[in-house]
Amino acid sequence: MLIITDKDENKRIDKYLVEQTEYTRSKIQKMIDNQNILVNGQSIKANYLLKKQDVISLEELTEDVDIEPENIPLDIYYEDDDLIVVNKPSGMVVHPAPGNYTSTLVNALLYHTRNLSTVNTNVRPGIVHRLDADTSGLLLVAKNDKVHNLLANAIQKKEVVREYIALVYGVIREDTATIDAPIGRDRNNRKKMCVTKDNSKMAVTHIRVLERYKDTTLIRCRLETGRTHQIRVHLSYIGHPIVNDPVYGHRKLIDETFGQMLHAEKIGFVHPITKEYMEFVAPLPDKFDKILQKYKDN
Repeated sequence: MLIITDKDENKRIDKYLVEQTEYTRSKIQKMIDNQNILVNGQSIKANYLLKKQDVISLEELTEDVDIEPENIPLDIYYEDDDLIVVNKPSGMVVHPAPGNYTSTLVNALLYHTRNLSTVNTNVRPGIVHRLDADTSGLLLVAKNDKVHNLLANAIQKKEVVREYIALVYGVIREDTATIDAPIGRDRNNRKKMCVTKDNSKMAVTHIRVLERYKDTTLIRCRLETGRTHQIRVHLSYIGHPIVNDPVYGHRKLIDETFGQMLHAEKIGFVHPITKEYMEFVAPLPDKFDKILQKYKDN
């Protein structure tokens, strides 16, 4: 959802959305034609001129494609009739998208089980929340729509524990800190996010120092909110970008075969059916640990 301010009043909606989202002009036109984009709950045309306080809602355009099951090994930490907790490797895309319909986590899940929620369209079955392709770690997957909605609601209410391990540049002096800074689309690069007050959403990340090295720091991050690229954006914003982050790192990559040094280590939640509190912890991937050792030894 986007709310229009004085700054964007009288702009054409299609031009505005090209600036604010990662969608192309042609896709925005198609979404408008299919009424996937509404203003104040009403359908509009691409040349609609925005007014202050207009509320724009966007619904992902469902692609008419068949996602093929693929026999890709899964590191499953827990599974029952309602949900799966899976440890995603770095380098694996969570769900199919234009130009990339194979080798994703969803392809692997479809081979593993036929029971996946359908809330998030046919290209994202079961996916309750996401991790960036190059971020490893634990994800919740729903096997039916009831559980999907209950888990999504728990995340929205901040009832799900999500903790990450990150290696960042620079030595963080404070033992603990909270980064409270709104995140929105970068106007200069619509594929990136940034800290901004324009068309942004509240974002809060809590950090705790685990170890300090010569010129890097190992930290634990706990999400209070879950915005796109939140941890990566927040850490870059405070001057401590994640090591090996190709987008927000602002440094030469130390290993082009591996992604950012960010791992979703822990997830904790109340099972929506049994009401039992469950918590899972995934150790650092071997590659992450090997790179980390180099910084420890310096």
